[in-house]
Amino acid sequence: MTCLLMTSCSVRKESLKMSEPPVAERRAHVATYHGMELKDPYHWLKDQSYPQIDDEDVLEYLKAENAYFEEFAGLIEDRVEDIYNELKGRLEKEDASVPYRDGDYVYQSRYVEDSQYRQHIRWLSPSDSTSPAAQFDIPEAGTEVILDQNELAEGLEYFRLGTFSVSPDYRLLAYSSDTNGSERFTLVVKDLTTGELLSDRIENTGGGVVWASDSKSFLYVMVDEHWRPNRVRHHVLGTDPANDPIVYEESDPGFFVGISRTTSREFAVIGTDDHETSEVYVLPLDDLTVAPQLIVERQDKHHYSVDHGGGDFYILTNDTHKNFRLARTPSDSLEPESWSSVIEGSDSRYITNFQSLATRLIVSYREEGLDQIAILENDAQLQPIEFDEAVYSVGFGSSSAGPNPSQIRIYYSSLVTPSTTFDYDLATGERFTRKIQQIPSGYDASLYTSERRMARSHDGVLVPVSIVYRKDTPLDGTAPLYLRAYGAYGSSSSPSFSTTTKSWLDRGFVYAIAHIRGGSEMGYHWYEDGKLDKRMNTFLDFISAAHYLIEEKFTAPKRIAITGGSAGGTLMGVVVNEAPELWGAVVSHVPFVDVLNTMLDDSLPLTPIEWPEWGNPITDSDAYEYILSYSPYDQLEAKDYPPMLVTAGLNDPRVTYWEPAKYVAKLRHLKTDDNLLFLKTEMGAGHGGRSGRYEYLRVLAETFAFVLHAMDIKED
Repeated sequence: MTCLLMTSCSVRKESLKMSEPPVAERRAHVATYHGMELKDPYHWLKDQSYPQIDDEDVLEYLKAENAYFEEFAGLIEDRVEDIYNELKGRLEKEDASVPYRDGDYVYQSRYVEDSQYRQHIRWLSPSDSTSPAAQFDIPEAGTEVILDQNELAEGLEYFRLGTFSVSPDYRLLAYSSDTNGSERFTLVVKDLTTGELLSDRIENTGGGVVWASDSKSFLYVMVDEHWRPNRVRHHVLGTDPANDPIVYEESDPGFFVGISRTTSREFAVIGTDDHETSEVYVLPLDDLTVAPQLIVERQDKHHYSVDHGGGDFYILTNDTHKNFRLARTPSDSLEPESWSSVIEGSDSRYITNFQSLATRLIVSYREEGLDQIAILENDAQLQPIEFDEAVYSVGFGSSSAGPNPSQIRIYYSSLVTPSTTFDYDLATGERFTRKIQQIPSGYDASLYTSERRMARSHDGVLVPVSIVYRKDTPLDGTAPLYLRAYGAYGSSSSPSFSTTTKSWLDRGFVYAIAHIRGGSEMGYHWYEDGKLDKRMNTFLDFISAAHYLIEEKFTAPKRIAITGGSAGGTLMGVVVNEAPELWGAVVSHVPFVDVLNTMLDDSLPLTPIEWPEWGNPITDSDAYEYILSYSPYDQLEAKDYPPMLVTAGLNDPRVTYWEPAKYVAKLRHLKTDDNLLFLKTEMGAGHGGRSGRYEYLRVLAETFAFVLHAMDIKED
């Protein structure tokens, strides 16, 4: 293990001989809601012509903050470069996904010759092979490149591939791309026989593409002027997209629309929801001109999804139990009165996903916070697939697309076990390992150990904490600890393998994930207990987890680095306000910290759909006061804060750039310490930061170096 010299003090900016940080002007701005004044001296940092961002004062401030961070990065350049090369050394220069079969072809994506982006290839599947593995053998000849993202990204600061969908006749590829991080995708169609693009080009799309059975037309989703996916349109190849008929239009700005295809490949699915209420329509793929058929009308807090297989529709629904049940109904009788339970709802089992094959159901669920996958055949008992480790992450897909594959694909990893992909034979239960993640610079799993602990929160509730560390790390309270969490939207933080975590572990860190309320690790109630007027449970769970880790001698106060992004950035902002004395360094990625102002602005893309999650302070004075009581930006005060690195994306439509910008500006004005504070804004990207696998690693290396420097951790 790397020898460390550590102190408990934070590093001040004076030790680096840095220039003074930028200071944003304070301009009076007051608004009144429910008879209460809301003062916001940094309101001007929101460009009033947004989504156009051209206010020179705003841009100059962001550039000044970036220059200040770049000054710091230059002073620790050697450390950043060392960490970058370390992280890069764990990636295979030429890496490929496990192939999957779809009809006549086998498809694969790969990185070639140290490339930044993926290349997508395919080849004809051998029709005379009886070996399940033989169909995935790459032939010496006959492989065709159907899309090369490196070519599409050439000369661009940012590139992201959106939808990628091959037509049923295998001749056409519909794909979309975003070139600035705004998540407004341009959709085009490529002729795979000639390599040429068709004349069909559609701007401002979002979501996927669902082809008609005859490959002559497809469904797609449009976003409106507020970036809300609200329309499904039907495009016939060769026609003007401006005239595409609207198949479905959502009138409620709080509902977002998406499309998919059933496993049977007989129906297109149109779904609209607002996180807790949903409505689903289906229409046959052999005639996309018919009116979509409603499954069941939206009812408050009724959430459901559907698939079709074996001639029936299957519905995952919370109509009788918050942890969901799985029901079945004939294709010609969709009304709820015809739904019969295949798997009843359960207090101990939270059903998270399913797929209806022609003769079986594949079901994923959680029990006691742990992922499970099971097979259901002939309505018998669930047959779970067993795994050896106590803490792990697992998911499923298909090795061969179609209504009745003989195998399903399983994706497995743990905090100490690299990602493993295997195919599970549905008839025999045999497992065929297809890929084990390789780490070129070396990895010895026997050096590390993981465990799951339960930390008691403020109200007595036990909160799971996943922990991993090197076996030679002293557990006497002297080790630094890296703690992360999310805690919103029912999204769970999986205890999965990451090559970057090794960099913390080999520097003597304990690495921990707090599975706090607001996620759904322990069931749907876990999510409900961390939203709306129970949001404080999320933040107090995290603080309680930190106290537990200190009490159990995993670490000590000021020895904890914490990180979260987006809604996880809300978490970072609140716990920094509530317990600043615990943290040695804080990294907030695109943090949602100006919660109250954003929830008061219904012109923003995500605000109406977020009200069921956070509350509507426009109409509800109680929601206004509750959000105000924890909103990180509004609750900043004059006191000492730990060292912090805050990131933003200028084109981010999810957490707009001015939230982190206003937060840092106000924090600079109020904080009474000399600890490091940085705002780094990606001027050509959005919510996910830079694109390209190596660009991502360089940003990550800067984050690592900031934390190590801020916590005064030196290494030989």
